[in-house]
Amino acid sequence: MSSVITKRVRTSRRTMLKGLSAAGGPILVGLPPLVSMFNSHGTAYAAEAKPVESRFVLWFNGNGIPERWWIPAEEGADYRMTPCLAPLAAYRRDVHVLSGVDNAAATGQGNGHTNSMSGLMTGTFFTGRGPAGPSIDQVIAGKIGGDSRFRSLQIGVAQESFGESMQRNMSWSGYERALPPEMIPHRLFDRLFGEREEGWVNRKRSILDAVRKDAANLKKNLPSDDQNKLDEHLSGIRDLERAIAALPEEYRSVAAPDFDGDMKDWPRIAKLQSDLLVQALATRQTRVASYMLTKCQSITRFPWLGYTAGRHHDYTHAEGKVAGADGAEGQKVLRDICRWKVEEFAYLIAKLKATPEGDGTVFDRTTLVFVHEHAEANPHKNSGLAMLVAGGAGKIAKGRHTRVTGTVGDVYLTVADSIVGAGIGKFPTATKRIGDIVA
Repeated sequence: MSSVITKRVRTSRRTMLKGLSAAGGPILVGLPPLVSMFNSHGTAYAAEAKPVESRFVLWFNGNGIPERWWIPAEEGADYRMTPCLAPLAAYRRDVHVLSGVDNAAATGQGNGHTNSMSGLMTGTFFTGRGPAGPSIDQVIAGKIGGDSRFRSLQIGVAQESFGESMQRNMSWSGYERALPPEMIPHRLFDRLFGEREEGWVNRKRSILDAVRKDAANLKKNLPSDDQNKLDEHLSGIRDLERAIAALPEEYRSVAAPDFDGDMKDWPRIAKLQSDLLVQALATRQTRVASYMLTKCQSITRFPWLGYTAGRHHDYTHAEGKVAGADGAEGQKVLRDICRWKVEEFAYLIAKLKATPEGDGTVFDRTTLVFVHEHAEANPHKNSGLAMLVAGGAGKIAKGRHTRVTGTVGDVYLTVADSIVGAGIGKFPTATKRIGDIVA
């Protein structure tokens, strides 16, 4: 990193701008990775210089995939991008496509979705009310999340109330103990920065007003390049404020969808939630997050794709459940739905890659794993699952497609210990490390 300068006032990565709201509530604004936080090797300053910490993000989409449009026919680095994976074309060197993964704990009681979800997230059987153990994100958070402001964050997008707790949640702290995702951008913003007030909602004031004095004092001691970074960071937060405050009134609360399905603009919400996640990771507020774009057994509709005749789950089955579309056409709709999901994942990758940190980017120090509760959606298939592993600079064997022989637990154990460095040691259904994933 050529712009790193060591002969300057050093800035701690733990520094936060602090202030009080008009009502006396605490306001905290984390700082972006500044040049003055790192030495000439891109290592964070500390009592003893140490590498920038790794992060982990588990990304989930419901209802499985159409395998023929998702999984590449070729293995290795020269695989052809499938229609579903096409949004990742610009990032193919940053992603490892996995197929052939078995969800070994998906057997037993459940409706096909609930037992699959339990096995996918926790490697344990569905009890009838939830999983029998913690999800992989919480296992990792237990090892690396303790020195962050938030041990972990649970983020959601589609606000569905369909089904049981197993369908509505992806993070679990333990036996049948759900950690619900935060699906309202207003509330996620509040959690990261401080309590919202009516003046902020109406765009008459900014959350930044409370920390303006602290920011000015910090800025005096920063070099010019960090002063510019700080200004850009604060401007970005203000842009997020405006975007969230501009959402329609009905987006400020979770309402059960009516029988016709949920028609909200989820791409708009997804990008705001991704922006907030990047803020949390870049400002060192958390090292672990889960992101639930759509729910397990999702019943949302997709007006932004032009598909409103049926709901998400309807299109996953080949029995012609959707009026005016036979099974084959329904599967093509599912192809387009899955491509949209990958577009949102690509958006998150782009934002992480655009955030400098030390001698690299926040993406380089973040490992992302993209999963569904099924492989082929129609038969609720639990063998041959497809997954994506991205990020993890220098530790992931990226830019290829690999058909692996192993379980979901094997993948998680490999990622957690060999890439993230969490040292979890074991995970249900894991019996080995999958060397093909590791560089």
